[in-house]
Amino acid sequence: MTFSEMSYERPDLAALKEQYNELTRRLSAAGDYAAARAAFLDKETLEKHIDTQATLASVRHSIDTRDEFYNAEKKFWNAAIPEIETCRDAFTQAMLESPFRPDFEKEYGTLMFVNAELARKAFSPEIVPEMQQENDLTQEYEKLLASAQIPFEGGVYTLSQLSPFKTDADDARRLAAWQAEGRWYKENQPAMDDIYDKLVHLRDAMGRKLGYDGYTTLGYARMQRNCYTKEDIEKFRAAVVKYLVPLADRIYRAQAQRLGVQYPLSFADEALAFRSGNPRPAGDADAILAQGKRFYDELSPETSEFFNTMLDGKLLDVLSTPGKESGGYCTSIADYRVPFIFANFNGTQHDVEVVTHEAGHAFAAYTNRDRIPMQYVWPSLEACEVHSMSMEFFAWPWAEGFFGKDARKFRYTHLAGALTFIPYGTMVDHFQHIVYEKPDMTPAERHAVWKELLGVYMPWMRLDGEIPFYSEGQGWQRQHHIYSSPFYYIDYCLAQTVSLQFWARIQKDPKDAWAHYMAYTRQGGTAVFTELLKNAGLDNPFEESCLRGVCEEAGRWLDNYDLTGIL
Repeated sequence: MTFSEMSYERPDLAALKEQYNELTRRLSAAGDYAAARAAFLDKETLEKHIDTQATLASVRHSIDTRDEFYNAEKKFWNAAIPEIETCRDAFTQAMLESPFRPDFEKEYGTLMFVNAELARKAFSPEIVPEMQQENDLTQEYEKLLASAQIPFEGGVYTLSQLSPFKTDADDARRLAAWQAEGRWYKENQPAMDDIYDKLVHLRDAMGRKLGYDGYTTLGYARMQRNCYTKEDIEKFRAAVVKYLVPLADRIYRAQAQRLGVQYPLSFADEALAFRSGNPRPAGDADAILAQGKRFYDELSPETSEFFNTMLDGKLLDVLSTPGKESGGYCTSIADYRVPFIFANFNGTQHDVEVVTHEAGHAFAAYTNRDRIPMQYVWPSLEACEVHSMSMEFFAWPWAEGFFGKDARKFRYTHLAGALTFIPYGTMVDHFQHIVYEKPDMTPAERHAVWKELLGVYMPWMRLDGEIPFYSEGQGWQRQHHIYSSPFYYIDYCLAQTVSLQFWARIQKDPKDAWAHYMAYTRQGGTAVFTELLKNAGLDNPFEESCLRGVCEEAGRWLDNYDLTGIL
């Protein structure tokens, strides 16, 4: 069955809630484990169906935000999911109080109860109205970005479609593209400021309603931080400033020298790795997907089966089209036991990284598609990002097929980009901690915080007002996660640190590296992040030695990489 053939029908919300309530009653009244287990498994079936319908509505809405039917369905789910959460919460409480909890733990492990306790800390029926408002506000932000129509060189472009011009080798053209985008953001900044201000105050109120001192504790519970704390994040942050910022600064000083431009770099110059241009895919979308098929066919029997399933089911929507949400993601369609990949190809290196990054997520979900409970299909988000970021590095031996003559460029920029990303991602997280600690800051004060953090985490950037919005220190507003998924972004940084371990293993022994990857991936979400790493023989990124080690090894590789003939 293809994606377009998958059936969507808005459920009867009242009937759904009654189904949930009946399952809770069955669980509470169970006289033995068999009866309790039956109620639990029926709940899993119901969850899969609800999740499938909500996902189909969300994906189809994101493919075309102008579609009135799915726009209305998205709004329905924005309101419905918080109400359903009230029923889930009651079932969760019954699970936690069940006399058969030891039996459940013996069969399904203890993590489902650890996560259940976290889920209860993150929810109460009294915050349902706020959750509904939060969903509507994030949808408003995404629709605003999807609506962008940016005039440039006689044409009109979406944010995604403009991206190739922002890395053009011609200095004047590249700068003009950055300025055009910056003007659009600047024109729409009042709306973005207003949306974010409402979101911050809303989330702060939710945290206080639940008895917390603001949003941060609630945010950590929502993100299922089940094996590390805010203090661990602060420790990681300090290691990033100590080891990665100096390495990233070295990388960008070398870039400025290659380009023959001023240091610190403008945003437009930071975007260009080589004077002759950034690596570009050797072919169009069809060619990239065909090379993706070759990569996965040759990598392993498991990845071959997975990617052919994706292609046969038309489970990738990758072209950038009018009305489409920007960005990319992977999700699962539970009833059909398949993942789905959403992306916006734009002719840049990013297109290939979608086929490796998002497909890394999809492969992990496909591998674990039949796990019970359903939550074990995916681990916590930082653990999920290991699947995707590491898969990007496993694609290196196939780089010539993806990039042709630009393969050498790609390997350099990919590793350099993985390293330089971590300071940026850590800054995004640090910014959010400050914002939620001081929710009453004005928009201008938030912009000032971002500008100050840029000096700490990205000292190679020049803030001189040359490019509207960006060089004024306001570029955080283009980062979707800050609006829609607070505290998510550090997950990428932790995962990137692990993916760099895989990169180092690949350089020494690709087969051994793949064995460790599969050992990590096959666990699904059955353990917390740090245990998943330990079980697969990987180092914990919260240990300073981990970040120091990957920086030293990757730094040596970049310093010794032969760029002869690449201008």
